[in-house]
Amino acid sequence: MKKTILFLYGVIAYLFFLVSFLYAIGFVGNFLVPKSIDAGTETTLLEAILMNTVLLSIFAIQHSVMARPEFKKWLTKFINPAIERSTYVLLSSLSLLLIYWQWQPMLTILWEVENESISMIITGVFFIGWLIVFLSSFMISHFQLFGLTQVFDNFKERQTQNQKFKTNYLYKLVRHPIMLGFIIAFWAAPVMTYGHFMFTIVTTIYIFISVKYLEEKDLKDSIGKDYEAYQKKVPMIIPFTKIKK
Repeated sequence: MKKTILFLYGVIAYLFFLVSFLYAIGFVGNFLVPKSIDAGTETTLLEAILMNTVLLSIFAIQHSVMARPEFKKWLTKFINPAIERSTYVLLSSLSLLLIYWQWQPMLTILWEVENESISMIITGVFFIGWLIVFLSSFMISHFQLFGLTQVFDNFKERQTQNQKFKTNYLYKLVRHPIMLGFIIAFWAAPVMTYGHFMFTIVTTIYIFISVKYLEEKDLKDSIGKDYEAYQKKVPMIIPFTKIKK
């Protein structure tokens, strides 16, 4: 019974991820969803900036702190290690849903592409960014990344194998193609409002800081010399750049 409950918990966490991921496309792109980045009633500029800063900070703190090995080690003293990743995924998804729900729009337009053909091209790039994110997760181990492998292995009473270091496909171009995909998707906007720009600039800065100073350190510690050699050969996020680290 306990194994079944843990498995269902992992499945529910994964479903929350799918909902938050798909909603993110509509939220950033301003289509199909009831509440998007430029939808809703405007408050004052100061109120919007303060609220949106709090929302993005909640996500950044949760996302960064819970991903650290020290926190994982502490957390598994209280919960089954099989659901540690699922718990991280669930709380990350909930923090995203909070952003979607409470985001305060700032509708002043920073730029707008009026040429229809160019606008369609930019929209196409927007979807390419999200496709890069999705495909990149499968180029490593999608289901382990989002906790399903762990809860399934626990259900089957077997030990989840540590993920092997792989540099498949897009990982030969950049070390973090998932983050590259997010950056492309966030910046590819035919219409850029102040609210969208704030979201984009803050998340872009967060991505570079968290990857460079947190995730890269953890990867070097866990993988060792192989990752250090990888760093020297492949750029971190921006393809074909000369600065590797």
